[in-house]
Amino acid sequence: MKLSKLIAPLTHSGPDVEITSISCDGRTVTEGALFAALPGTVADGRDYIVQAIENGASAILSTHGLPLDMPYVAADNPRLIYSQLASRLYAGQPKTLVAMTGTNGKSSTVEFLRQIWSHAGLKAACFGTLGVRYDGGYLPLSHTTPDAVVLHQTLSKLADMGITHVAMEASSHGLKQYRLDSVDITASGFSNLTQDHFDYHPDVDDYFESKARLFSELTPANAPVVINVNDEFGQRLAKDCEALGQKVVRAGWAGEDIRIDEVMPRSASQLIDLIVNGKRYKVELPLVGEFQVLNAVAALGLARETGVDTETALAALEKLTGVAGRLEMAGRTKDGSPILVDFAHTEDGLDKLLRSVRPHTMGKMVVVFGCGGDRDPDKRPKMGAMAAKLADHVIVTDDNPRTEDAAAIRAAVMKGCPEAEEIGDRASAIRHGISLLGPKDCLIIAGKGHEQGQIVGDKVIPFSDVEQAQLALREMAA
Repeated sequence: MKLSKLIAPLTHSGPDVEITSISCDGRTVTEGALFAALPGTVADGRDYIVQAIENGASAILSTHGLPLDMPYVAADNPRLIYSQLASRLYAGQPKTLVAMTGTNGKSSTVEFLRQIWSHAGLKAACFGTLGVRYDGGYLPLSHTTPDAVVLHQTLSKLADMGITHVAMEASSHGLKQYRLDSVDITASGFSNLTQDHFDYHPDVDDYFESKARLFSELTPANAPVVINVNDEFGQRLAKDCEALGQKVVRAGWAGEDIRIDEVMPRSASQLIDLIVNGKRYKVELPLVGEFQVLNAVAALGLARETGVDTETALAALEKLTGVAGRLEMAGRTKDGSPILVDFAHTEDGLDKLLRSVRPHTMGKMVVVFGCGGDRDPDKRPKMGAMAAKLADHVIVTDDNPRTEDAAAIRAAVMKGCPEAEEIGDRASAIRHGISLLGPKDCLIIAGKGHEQGQIVGDKVIPFSDVEQAQLALREMAA
């Protein structure tokens, strides 16, 4: 496509060249590419213009004022333009697209929604932290909300595959960086907002406003939105969306449209009393954890708002399967005590996780967890205090220390749980946690969930909590 056609109505300096691809990574630029040199918080794309040109870039998109002797598109907001151009170069998306945001629960909600759609006979997919999932297939992704080019390539490919319904996670990073700005959204959902990503967001207001962009700027004014109104942010967002003219479905324990009335935990499931638009229903959800009830209810609301009838959607809830790393059963000891793996990596996430498992545990609850490096340090002692408050035995270990000193991270966590055990090696911590279990006890391994590697320095070492737990169980049984 000619550069002038791709960027219209914008203009450019230099000759009108043919553009075959677009990228914001100078390393992946190939002959004929438009390189988007985007300013960033960690790296500045403008520093890689020379590399991109050496790799064959035919044109540059960036901020104003660069002394470039080649085709050059200058923009006030090059990130936004980058998203718009990606949608033009990689056109097409499934007819129905739902975007889900919030601190916790996004991955499970979009996967549950995909399963409900599939149960209703629709060709469906979902994507985010766990990659792209569809009936009979999987594709990896590197970010919760992909780079705009990867996002539109993914949507275009799914549309070509005949998939009509897609649910995607919308992270605060992706929303603040305009990655979703050229996606046609059918409906949106909000789970909650708690402390997370404060290494990126200066404060909670910026974090909330980044999430709220999904509703205030990207979701059509007449579109349905499903909002968990259990916290103050959900209640605030619901009012804001009503003011925009959107159809607001309030869900959760405090929901007016879909209300959770009662939950009765069983050993491997939960009996739920739901009130949907004034009518009472009883559902057996084949998952443990109260937060999974909230995720399932959000998926129920979004399914109903995208054409699935209530009875069909409720029937699908009774057949849901969990997602990797979200209260995933890694195995059981010879006495039957479960080892559960979960992605909870915030104070609120750990709170919900431990409170959810407690009703299913007759004996003591042991938790193994740590905190990631190069991420919000303020949450570390708070997570330690939460673990000490709710678990019977706490083992503090390493998560992904990245470029920080792992011992210093553990020390910060231990300030909140000074009576906890400290075992830096995560595999050893998991093994020790399993060794402490007696009949009717439970071990929860939190923080990394589905991840298949541990980031130490600039290296990713192969590591899976599930595999380590299963290895320890086999060795202990030998």
